[in-house]
Amino acid sequence: MRILYSISIFIAFQFLLLSCNEKDSSLSNWKSYSGDKEIEQKVDSVLSLMTLEEKIGQMTQFSGHGTLTGPQINDDFKQYLEKGLVGSMFNVFGSEGLIKLQKQAMEHSRLHIPILFAADVIHGYETTFPIPLAESCSWDLELMKRSARISAIEATAAGISWTFAPMVDIARDPRWGRALEGAGEDVFLSTQVAVARVQGFQGINSYKDFSKNNTMLACTKHFAAYGAALAGRDYNSVDISDRTLRDTYLPPFHATVDAGVATFMTAFNTLNGVPSTGNKYLFSDILRGEWDFRGAVVTDYTAINEMIPHGFAKDLKQASELAVNAGIDMDMNGAAFIQNLKELVEEGKVKESTINNATARILELKFMLGLFDDPYRYMNQEREDALLSAPEHLEEALKNAERSIVLLKNDKGVLPLKTSKRKRVALIGPMIKERNSLNGEWAIKGKREKSVTLFEGIKNKYKNSSVTFQYAKGASLMGDANSKEAREAVKLAYKSDVLVVALGEEYNWSGEAASRSDITIPKAQKELLKALKKTGKPIILVLLNGRPLDLSWEDENIEAIVEAWYPGTRAGDAVANVLSGGYNPSAKLTMTFPRNVGQVPIYYNALNTGRPFDQNNPQDYKSFYLDVANTPLYPFGYGLSYSEFTYSNLKLSKKKFKHGETITASIDVKNVSNVDGEEIVQLYLQDVFASVAQPVKNLKGFKKIALKKGETKTVSFTITEELLKIIDIDSKYTAEVGEFNLWIGKSSNDSKQQTKFTYSL
Repeated sequence: MRILYSISIFIAFQFLLLSCNEKDSSLSNWKSYSGDKEIEQKVDSVLSLMTLEEKIGQMTQFSGHGTLTGPQINDDFKQYLEKGLVGSMFNVFGSEGLIKLQKQAMEHSRLHIPILFAADVIHGYETTFPIPLAESCSWDLELMKRSARISAIEATAAGISWTFAPMVDIARDPRWGRALEGAGEDVFLSTQVAVARVQGFQGINSYKDFSKNNTMLACTKHFAAYGAALAGRDYNSVDISDRTLRDTYLPPFHATVDAGVATFMTAFNTLNGVPSTGNKYLFSDILRGEWDFRGAVVTDYTAINEMIPHGFAKDLKQASELAVNAGIDMDMNGAAFIQNLKELVEEGKVKESTINNATARILELKFMLGLFDDPYRYMNQEREDALLSAPEHLEEALKNAERSIVLLKNDKGVLPLKTSKRKRVALIGPMIKERNSLNGEWAIKGKREKSVTLFEGIKNKYKNSSVTFQYAKGASLMGDANSKEAREAVKLAYKSDVLVVALGEEYNWSGEAASRSDITIPKAQKELLKALKKTGKPIILVLLNGRPLDLSWEDENIEAIVEAWYPGTRAGDAVANVLSGGYNPSAKLTMTFPRNVGQVPIYYNALNTGRPFDQNNPQDYKSFYLDVANTPLYPFGYGLSYSEFTYSNLKLSKKKFKHGETITASIDVKNVSNVDGEEIVQLYLQDVFASVAQPVKNLKGFKKIALKKGETKTVSFTITEELLKIIDIDSKYTAEVGEFNLWIGKSSNDSKQQTKFTYSL
């Protein structure tokens, strides 16, 4: 405490001293993110005390080697820590360890500037929620906001005050493993999910108020178009038009700026030949210029260094120059800035005001978080012990997982699995007792050994029933087929009434550096499934994976298919609740499932061609495949329920509306089953004729409603001028006059309820 008190007195004295002086004209002209004048003055005061080397140190982030997500650099943070030349650290965990590192910086450095600790808190800290792609299938923004809030509560209790999330990259290629980190293929939905997650991390009521010790800085990533990597191969090049960039890939990023996100992260890819980390167009022109973003920008892991193999920089010194002049504030684990920026300033290749701007933005974040008042405020072992995996957090993880599971197929009433009908159930497959993969990738501190397996969840759910369960592994998760295991599984299948078969990907087959060219179920597991099919017993296939898969054979041959994704800590309990009917599935896909990989990329809101193909009236010389239908296996917005819903009576409040007006679209949704359920009602629009060709339809609204058996509800949407806007032929964001098609339905391919309206000035 005496050390902390002396530090506070020292800084307070400096503030008083400098407040009497005129602001140093050589300092930066940075724009404050917080808008707090007092914080601005404090930042400028500290900045004026710093040497050039100390400023560059603040722009340097090192990994503590707890988790490596890239090549390890030769330089080590230890030589810089006590000199005050480390601004931030990540991959270090736990209050006890973080306190030691913070003390090294605070007690030995000249200015006692605290370190900012960060981590990839992607879908939970210790309590692990479903992967973000799964979570987005709930279409429940409040649910996603709560999971981000809980993630922040746990992470901040363990000393982490900055997360590298949310990832808002639009993903339309299931070969790309990092699709699991985002919200899928649609711009409208992804934008709303991105905002919800920023709000959850940074504080639901005030997204720039970090006065509480359980809110953390969010980081929008990866800027930009990382999800468009060629061939779905991670880190690969991106080559798209500016129109596609602005129509498809930038809107979620822009929305998080408007929502107050504190930081941005660069992408690994080149964009039209220029690495994102050295891309002035992205960071200076668009992010800082057009959008007026005032937070800090950090690179991805060693992204500055990687501009050399990209062929954009001849050496690390030039790469550093390109990055900082493009608008990058902090170097993640590349030691590029710390080794090169001082010399670049002395040579006049980098302005010191550029260094000042970057340092000021980083210092402001630390003041906002209260680290100058108490460098240890986020490190409390007692709070960490109490909050990590708290019972209420685990309960929320269960609720989240249930609502993220998508029912893809359910023929012959196989599900829900009722005890009155099925007495002997075989639990077969490598995912039945698999525990390690249930959290998925990026389960930062999730205790994989504590995750509930499907075997445990199902046995517990049916513990008071007369059903008997027997288990056979049948095949290894990722290896070659094992004939003995397969024979045992088939033998068990013949003695059973129904088979619950759990298959999927090992968790590290999805995520960063985990691209696949073949997106079918792994070979050994597929062979097992085909052998089980020959027994003639009904099969319930449960999938645990991180991407859309090619399930064409499974859809044709298996009675029920449940896409459980990677559900997190409460995986087995959530799956058991869905299988038993304890929870009626309500999730719907946010990413299209192709019929085969040859259709990829495939997404619902593509442009039409000049020779569109009609599946119901096939003709030659149209845009189609010779060997497979144009349509996806499972479209965006698709998902089944144990309830059955009908849509009728689509109405518009008027058929025409003008600039400044709105239209209300309404529809009646009825639950015609005997089971209470939830339905995600989706609104789609199409600009029929525009100055630039528009997609066949675009999601423009959705509402999740609960309907009791036999109940009818009228669901309404307000159509505003804003929903009609496009980037026109002159690159202006505007609503063009003309005719619009409107659909309200169960998914993107539900066109039964359709109408038209016109818009005019």
